[in-house]
Amino acid sequence: MRNCSSAVALISFDLDGTLVDTAGEIAEAVNRALDDAGLPRRSLEEITGLIGKGGRELMLRLLASVLPAPPFSKPQRQVDALLASFERHYGDTAGRFARPYAGCAETLARLRSSGLQLVCVTNKEQRHAERVLEATGLARHFDLLVGGDTLAVKKPDAGVLHHVLARYGVPAEAAAHVGDSAIDVECARRAGVAAWALPHGYNAGVPIANAHPDRLFADLPAVADFVCGPMAAQNPQPAAA
Repeated sequence: MRNCSSAVALISFDLDGTLVDTAGEIAEAVNRALDDAGLPRRSLEEITGLIGKGGRELMLRLLASVLPAPPFSKPQRQVDALLASFERHYGDTAGRFARPYAGCAETLARLRSSGLQLVCVTNKEQRHAERVLEATGLARHFDLLVGGDTLAVKKPDAGVLHHVLARYGVPAEAAAHVGDSAIDVECARRAGVAAWALPHGYNAGVPIANAHPDRLFADLPAVADFVCGPMAAQNPQPAAA
């Protein structure tokens, strides 16, 4: 039974940079793969700036800058080997160094106890996302996890959130998506749900306010305050137009 006053019935959350800081473990897997190939390691800052579209896209974008210029003897084999190496290493690091942001578990517990449906929607591959959620103890808060390879499309395609809404029979006007990047804001807008954002994530080093989310929250607890708390109106600030 719902015990909050908000019209929102379902909230979907991005994972990396929104609920959990995973930049360190992703960077370690990337650099182990580069070590295997005899390529120079890259900085945490550079790798963090590429987070958001899933591991495969991250590696492809990084490799465009680190592989020597053509011609190689077998460039596609080299790329495929590096992608496979990253997958292997991230299978080892996923969840090991992930750290939930302040108030994350408490926020999710509060929202869930208020009767909301909670869904995690990420571009991280499903198997890796499952490991991160389990390792951080957050899996129990979610009714559904949609990874970047779960459907035929991924964020910012509206089909991802449309799938979630159809699954629970919730209209778009009764849903919100919370993320840390312009990809999340665009996905929410395309799907017709409220686009909410947090400032502590990655977003390629660009302030998330530049994406003009519908609401920009200071932190995760402020999301629960807005949805369920009596001081709701004082916590978030509408994003500047």
